[in-house]
Amino acid sequence: MSVRELVVLGTASQVPTRHRNHNGYLLRWDGEGLLFDPGEGTQRQMVRAGVAAHDINRICVTHFHGDHSLGLAGVIQRINLDQVPHEITAHYPASGQRFFDRLRYATAYRETVPLTEAPVAAAGVLADTPAYTLEARKLSHPVEAYGYRLTEPDGRRMDPVRLAAHGIAGPDIGRLQRAGVLRGVTLDEVSEVRRGQRFAFVMDTRLCDGVFALAEGCDLLAIESTFLDEDELLADTYGHLTAGQAGRVAAESGVRHLVLTHFSQRYGDPGEFERQARAAGFAGELTVAADLVRVPLPKR
Repeated sequence: MSVRELVVLGTASQVPTRHRNHNGYLLRWDGEGLLFDPGEGTQRQMVRAGVAAHDINRICVTHFHGDHSLGLAGVIQRINLDQVPHEITAHYPASGQRFFDRLRYATAYRETVPLTEAPVAAAGVLADTPAYTLEARKLSHPVEAYGYRLTEPDGRRMDPVRLAAHGIAGPDIGRLQRAGVLRGVTLDEVSEVRRGQRFAFVMDTRLCDGVFALAEGCDLLAIESTFLDEDELLADTYGHLTAGQAGRVAAESGVRHLVLTHFSQRYGDPGEFERQARAAGFAGELTVAADLVRVPLPKR
């Protein structure tokens, strides 16, 4: 049975708290897993969340600040300790290659698993698979940062009523899908486009074109909202978003489910993040992320 969900491993920003670990997010996409921004403590959070090293196929790092990358050393060593049987690909800003190298080889261990390094040097498509296309867009932060977007290819939804009207049933349906036409009946006459699902991951950034490009039309958007709106000047100074700005992005981009995360330790009421995102005009599903929650992609 296919599963599409975001497993939240950590939700703190620079300083973890008693209730919030540093960042870490695993996107389960059918049979694959994409691990985003493994901060310090991610390996332990994986154990608590029931996430195994075998679940990881890609690691995607937005930038090399510690709360988004210090967990790489432990995660990579765990992948090798558990002898994961498949190749794993790591995406990260090319300008931070020296940081990736230091984290990958922070201590001595036995390498048993192929880890393909695929640094990101510019916006564009990073991987094109039958299940999804993974792309990156540049963000606005004091260090080079990229956000990630995963898009499923569009498919077709067959219409049983129209199929029956044309006398097409059983194996003939598969023949029509493969050939595009059967006995003069075209695929368009008996089906409709099924829009592929879309997910985006947007961390430390000011408002910029890249944020909106990543969020456009997403079924699920995980986005930082480090500050509340009253601290917008502080957010801009340090290259972050407020809850209201995140809500505005989601509203203007047609997002179906918004996940707010990466919270500053200065705030005590998580509900205020939702209130400010709603006040900015977002009316869809909304989750104020907490450690270890699971957020399913909305049904089609």
